[in-house]
Amino acid sequence: MRPRVRRLTVLLAASSILLCACAAGSPPESGSSRLSPSAASGASAGGEIIPAGPAAGAPATTQRPVTTVADDSGIPGVIAWSTAVDANGTALGGAEEHTHVTGKVTYVSAPPAGGPHDPVWMNAGVYDKPVPSERAVHTLEHGGVWIAYRASLPAAQVRQLVDFVGKQTVIREQIPGLPGQSNRYLTLAPWADDNLPSPIVISSWGHQLQLSDPADARLQRFVDVFRFSRTYSPEYGAPVDGVPVQTGGVAARYGGTVPNPSGSADEASAN
Repeated sequence: MRPRVRRLTVLLAASSILLCACAAGSPPESGSSRLSPSAASGASAGGEIIPAGPAAGAPATTQRPVTTVADDSGIPGVIAWSTAVDANGTALGGAEEHTHVTGKVTYVSAPPAGGPHDPVWMNAGVYDKPVPSERAVHTLEHGGVWIAYRASLPAAQVRQLVDFVGKQTVIREQIPGLPGQSNRYLTLAPWADDNLPSPIVISSWGHQLQLSDPADARLQRFVDVFRFSRTYSPEYGAPVDGVPVQTGGVAARYGGTVPNPSGSADEASAN
């Protein structure tokens, strides 16, 4: 994990120690189905909170062009962009940038599959309303997978996607102060409108797949290959949870297995 990720993880953990001291039960192992009652049912105990958007008044950013490259995943239809970095982890020309910005970003694709993003990630899970791209992209950097769908997608197909997320294994996260926290490393949320290249778009860092049917077998293949991947996740091992809820959000369903801290994260400490 890069130093800036470790610093923010410690910051978030400090605000959660008291909360977690009250958490009951043994922490689930990666892939375990031993979840808290609310997580097992897929329902959020406290109600959905959408992650905070870009900071008001912060300068806007336009993502620079990204070079398309050959995909090596073996999954038909996957679009891949360059993720090349130098020895210091800085993106090379034409590659997905890892820059931290606090303002709104205009991305080269909708939804984005990388690029400049907010200094603080969001708490992954199933959301019923659109989530800020700037935070969702940060979860991709940590190994998360983001499923976005058109606002007009039929309700029956949305339910299929929700059920799909609920069937995935949970992964133990290493977050000091949040013992037992696990997450599926999946974010599912509607897009604000129908401005997507297909009814369903699934993204990881530097990779994307456009689908028209939630029953398409490639959906599972994409998750199996790219989610929490030593090969494809730039910050493999970093969490997609643990952010105080007024900043990181509370998923409507299938979020973290233990509650995240209340309050807001200090974004300045992430840099």
